[in-house]
Amino acid sequence: QVQLVESGGGLVQAGGSLRLSCGVSGNIFTINDMAWYRQAPGNHRDLVATISRGGSTNYADSVKGRFTISRDNAKNTVYLQMNSLKPEDTAVYYCNLEIRISRTFSGTKNYWGQGTQVTVSS
Repeated sequence: QVQLVESGGGLVQAGGSLRLSCGVSGNIFTINDMAWYRQAPGNHRDLVATISRGGSTNYADSVKGRFTISRDNAKNTVYLQMNSLKPEDTAVYYCNLEIRISRTFSGTKNYWGQGTQVTVSS
């Protein structure tokens, strides 16, 4: 019922920029934390950035100063603006949202996007 759709990935040269989007639809009461992860071939899925409902952000050291996470609560969408891209940023990027679906139950679940490929050429 809850569906996440990612977009914005692609091929870009080193030093370029991309903006990823992740929109969610379905039975949603509130969206708490939003996050972006990435996974390169043969590697674990690593946390890139998080943003809370109040707008507090955290970033992996490898992307600080280059990436910016933001959210539009009216659109139920999270974004990742990626600037000064490097070949080592090449990975499949996944959004992850902590969602409360019931007005009567405060429990939440985490939902994953389908992933979008980002490839940075040298």
